[in-house]
Amino acid sequence: MMAPLIRSTRRAFVTALACSPLMRAATPARPPGLIIDTHVHLFSADTQRFPYASNAPYQPKPAPLERYLKFVAEAGIDHAIIVHPEPYQDDHRYLEYCFAKEQPKGLLKGTCLFDPLSPRTPSRLEALVKRNPGRIVAFRIHQMGAPGSAPSSAGPITGRDMASPAMARTWTKAAQLGLAIQMHFLPYYAPQVEQQARKHAGVAIILDHVARAGMGTPAEFDRVLALAKLPNVYMKVSGLSYSSKEKPPYRDARPTVRRAYDAFGPDRLIWGGLGQSMPEFDGAIEIFETMFEGIADAEKAKIRGLNAKKLFAF
Repeated sequence: MMAPLIRSTRRAFVTALACSPLMRAATPARPPGLIIDTHVHLFSADTQRFPYASNAPYQPKPAPLERYLKFVAEAGIDHAIIVHPEPYQDDHRYLEYCFAKEQPKGLLKGTCLFDPLSPRTPSRLEALVKRNPGRIVAFRIHQMGAPGSAPSSAGPITGRDMASPAMARTWTKAAQLGLAIQMHFLPYYAPQVEQQARKHAGVAIILDHVARAGMGTPAEFDRVLALAKLPNVYMKVSGLSYSSKEKPPYRDARPTVRRAYDAFGPDRLIWGGLGQSMPEFDGAIEIFETMFEGIADAEKAKIRGLNAKKLFAF
């Protein structure tokens, strides 16, 4: 029963310390209000118990839950979305382990990854959601193939045919289960995302990493921004290294983020990628303040956590 008081006291202390004259030059002040990280990948150090898929597209370093929980407590992060990562493909055992072992309870929710064209996916998706009530918030789809490349039908779960009837059935099942669709894609694929978004107007659609704007043409990013005309589409401000040629805080990406802000407004932007250590967290705060310099505090508060609280029902 004392956890909320302890947590509140800790955050107040950290904020006061960060704002003190001695600390101000060394680290950014902790932002006030609710903080929700909408994009974190976690990887077990025990690859025997939680193995990576044989077709994993990359081999990550361990980023275990136990270490992350210590960081979250130190940083004063209120909630986080575990974005189920590609190395595990459609094996969600570690995600479910994280739900079971989280502290405090209710800290975490997560996304899932299945082959959207598999006839087994609707039933597997429903089973995962029912095993973890209130925890699975989005179905993630990867469209990272080279522009103009043929859709894939096997191998790592990416590049599947967005126009396939099987894809539509998966979106429909996700909608029935109350899930969002989280798109991780190159700007080239914006028209395909738009087609599905218009067909599934009741489904929240989240665009990861500012749609990796730097990995497409200006015209392609214009099509991404046009998705803001659809009220069910949200933009995630994360992964700005994909849209920058500079080191953090990625000042050259600021015009891109401001265009996203102008298009989607403060009510449909969410923040992700806050790191897993205090230096990384301080860097994320600096990036956020660089991107949103001059924006009203009330609007920053929405992007830092209030929008995600509503979108993901924390």
